[in-house]
Amino acid sequence: MNARTEPSEAEPGATARPPLVRELLLVVGLFLVYKFGRQLVAGHTPEAFRNAGRVWDWERALHLPSERSVQSLLLHGDTLAHIANTYYATVHFPATVAFLVWLYLKRPAHYVWARRVLASLTGAALVLHLVFPLAPPRMLAAAGLVDTAKVYGPSVYGPPQTDTLSNQFAAMPSLHFGWALMVAIGLIVATRSRWRWLWLLHPLVTLTVIVGTANHYWLDAIVAAALLGIALAVLHAPQRTASTAGRAREKLAPAASEKKNVLVGAGR
Repeated sequence: MNARTEPSEAEPGATARPPLVRELLLVVGLFLVYKFGRQLVAGHTPEAFRNAGRVWDWERALHLPSERSVQSLLLHGDTLAHIANTYYATVHFPATVAFLVWLYLKRPAHYVWARRVLASLTGAALVLHLVFPLAPPRMLAAAGLVDTAKVYGPSVYGPPQTDTLSNQFAAMPSLHFGWALMVAIGLIVATRSRWRWLWLLHPLVTLTVIVGTANHYWLDAIVAAALLGIALAVLHAPQRTASTAGRAREKLAPAASEKKNVLVGAGR
């Protein structure tokens, strides 16, 4: 076996996996900054309710469909409302973590890109939460919506006056939707399966859930999508350096070259 036929140690253009400990510290640090940052606006209750009235009026002026039309689908029985509340409470963060872990193990270059996009989106969301505190539609009397988590359970929030673990006046933008949309886009970009477009069901179901449970307005999701679009426009996804066909050609090329050398030698 000569040098031309020996398998390479790594594919050309392969990206080294970032150090695990550093990545864990970075992701946990970003999450803690976000959680503590949200608390800075926890006491802006009057402003949050004024902004809620403005958002409700803006949606009517834009002729967006009422959130009631989505919630009515969940209120046909206790089961659907309970499932939607459970999805809201349990899928958001674990799905995003699983997405990042899979990219870290299988697509390191895409992992770095996705982590940067998610960090940028989350940072922009934190700034908007600080300058535009917003009460969710379940708290707005004019919306006439049911707090499905409170009525049907399970609920991740306590009374706003005593809930010190979360800021319930950080509705815009919806990171539930923004993160879900990025998970779908990231998996579509990083994979080649013909079924990969089905990942779009994740943000679609998430949108239905956050609106139907009265935790977010339509505009919360629209703003999240706009911020994600800006992040994606600035932070470009890595290019696939070698397709399956390309790798096959790379493997076949040395064999063809050797065959040519054998034939030349046989004629001497």
